[in-house]
Amino acid sequence: MGVFLCINHRHNAGMIYGYARMIYGYARVSTDGQTVTAQVDALKAAGADSVFREVASGAKTDRAQLRRLLAQLTTGDVVTVTRLDRLARSTRDLLNTLAAITAKGAALRSIGDAWADTTTAHGRLMLTVLGGLAEFERELIHSRTSEGRERAKARGVKLGRKPKLTTHQKAEAIKRRANGEGLADIGRSYNVSGATISRLGAGTAGLN
Repeated sequence: MGVFLCINHRHNAGMIYGYARMIYGYARVSTDGQTVTAQVDALKAAGADSVFREVASGAKTDRAQLRRLLAQLTTGDVVTVTRLDRLARSTRDLLNTLAAITAKGAALRSIGDAWADTTTAHGRLMLTVLGGLAEFERELIHSRTSEGRERAKARGVKLGRKPKLTTHQKAEAIKRRANGEGLADIGRSYNVSGATISRLGAGTAGLN
């Protein structure tokens, strides 16, 4: 899925006059041995009315407190974090989360990353450019993968799943089936299902 940010300027109407409907803070640490206290203090000092606290690895995609925060957002709200890495683990993750925030008519601001502030025209521009670069990177990777596959095919490399049975095993299984042996019994001897054995035929040498 390609993500290119198109940030709606209208959702910042409240911020033009120096206020937001609600400022929500989001603080996250990876383990129970860490504390969010410093983050919470910084977020409150930055004007957060309410702070959502999360103990979860950045690699975890389903974070309960972040999900609660996103569900609560309305037009004019601002999500504030101390650093972008508290909110997202990768550029793609950041863009997906930002898309969820802007879809609610809200904005994002990072205290430690001054350029990441969609309450300002400059911040919106920077994050839109970031979205374009991420999309370019995705297309580049796809192009290189496709070229690699074509080169492999040209060298005679067979792509895709490894066949469940070798040509010899298929011929042997067909013969056993013709002799009346049960499909399930034949399948067990090759660690495949009876359905796989039932699909075998004289022209199925390439069956996977």
